[in-house]
Amino acid sequence: MKLPFSEMPVYEAETGRLNAIIETPKGVRNKYKYDPDSGLFKFSKMLPLGAAFPFDFGFIPSTQDDDGDPLDVMVLMEEPTFCGCLVTSRLVGVIEAEQTEKGKTMRNDRLIGVPENEQTVAKYHSLEEMDSEILDQIEHFFISYNQMEGKKFKPLRRCGPKTARELIEQHIAEPV
Repeated sequence: MKLPFSEMPVYEAETGRLNAIIETPKGVRNKYKYDPDSGLFKFSKMLPLGAAFPFDFGFIPSTQDDDGDPLDVMVLMEEPTFCGCLVTSRLVGVIEAEQTEKGKTMRNDRLIGVPENEQTVAKYHSLEEMDSEILDQIEHFFISYNQMEGKKFKPLRRCGPKTARELIEQHIAEPV
C-alpha cells in the first residue's frame, strides 16, 4: 500500500518551493506526529498549561534526519492550518541546533519556511530580514519544550536559505 507522504517530492515541481506537511498547528498544546505505518496523524503528547506551538510545525516529505525521522520545519503563518495540510513554502533559513537526550548529543536543526501567499511573512527571503525577536521566541520555545521532556536543545547558529537547502539535499531519503 502506498502511503500519502512516502513518495511526495521535497519540492513542488512547478515552482521549486518546499513541500511542508503540518503535523501540529500553531497555538495548540497537543503535539501530533505522522505515523508512516498507518498513514495517520497520531496524538503524541500534550504540552503543559501556558505552552503552545508558536507557528505551524511539521516535516519535509522524502527526507530523513539522523534520528530516522523526516527533517523538521516550522512554517511561519498568522493563522493555523491543520494536521496533514500541505503548505508550499519558500525556505528562508534554518536554526542549527544540538539536542542532548540521555547523555547523547545529536544535531536537530529546525528549518524555517514562509508561504508565498501569507501576507505578513511573504516579504521574508532570509532569516536575516526577520525581526530577531521572533527567532529568539522560536528558539526559546524549543529550548523550553525539550527541557520539559528532560532534553537539552542548544541553538548553534541561524543560517539563510542556501544553508537550509544544502541541509535538505544531504537528507533526501532513498525511495522506499
